[in-house]
Amino acid sequence: MTTFEITGASAADMEMIRGWADEEGWNPGDSDRFAFAVADPEGFLVGRLEGEPVACVSAVRYGAGFGFIGFYIARPSHRGQGYGIRMWDAAMRRLDGRLIGLDGVVEQQDNYRKSGFRHAWNNMRYEGVPRAEGEAGGRVEIVDAASLPFGRLAAYDRRFFPEPRDAFLSAWTALPGRTALAAVRDGRIEGLGVIRPSSGAHRIGPLYAADPEVAAALVRGLARSAPGAAVAVDVPDANPHAAGLFEALGLEPTFETARMYTGPTPELALAELFGVTSLELG
Repeated sequence: MTTFEITGASAADMEMIRGWADEEGWNPGDSDRFAFAVADPEGFLVGRLEGEPVACVSAVRYGAGFGFIGFYIARPSHRGQGYGIRMWDAAMRRLDGRLIGLDGVVEQQDNYRKSGFRHAWNNMRYEGVPRAEGEAGGRVEIVDAASLPFGRLAAYDRRFFPEPRDAFLSAWTALPGRTALAAVRDGRIEGLGVIRPSSGAHRIGPLYAADPEVAAALVRGLARSAPGAAVAVDVPDANPHAAGLFEALGLEPTFETARMYTGPTPELALAELFGVTSLELG
């Protein structure tokens, strides 16, 4: 009789999971796992068959009432054998009693509905080298996010996420190799963006902005940290101005996911959300 065991992920497992996600074509950030572990150290699960890792999932708890599922992967050689659904059930048990969100491939929406998820919006990944022209002359000041009191950044982030995630945000914005920029006007934060190196195009997320002009200024500022490199942003269609902005910047759609929740869509500042933070953790 074969033994299948689900355990918490080790640091080595987190690197392995990143590699699996890369093989799926998801282009995870090179150092995302360090911020992920801070968000919820027990929120990453690995399924082992006779000791060999064959599947994984993340079920990250935020605050007292929210959770997010990601990294739902079964190795190609072990698909269709029931291991994936056992990982899924373990993730749902871990988040039982909470509002749960996920960003899943669109073709899996019907399967997620069977588990009680409802469609909220779609994210379209836009990729390319942003056009450099069109600076937001004088509209806002673009500054290093680290120059601002962290409490202000965390308060701003809460407009876009259902629960506080201060430890995660602190790591996400400050890991080596990343650039985090804020847009400030009259002492107010009007935008925040982070760019991070990845296997393929540099990933931008989150991207918050008061309007498309501010978002464009942040994208151009972030892109200057990786001159000539392609960037990728997961853009929610819940913001009616977001897709047009990235098309104007010269980026093209490449990959689509569906944001879904097990209950009502949280009240977020969607009109100012131009790029989600992470498809794995929300």
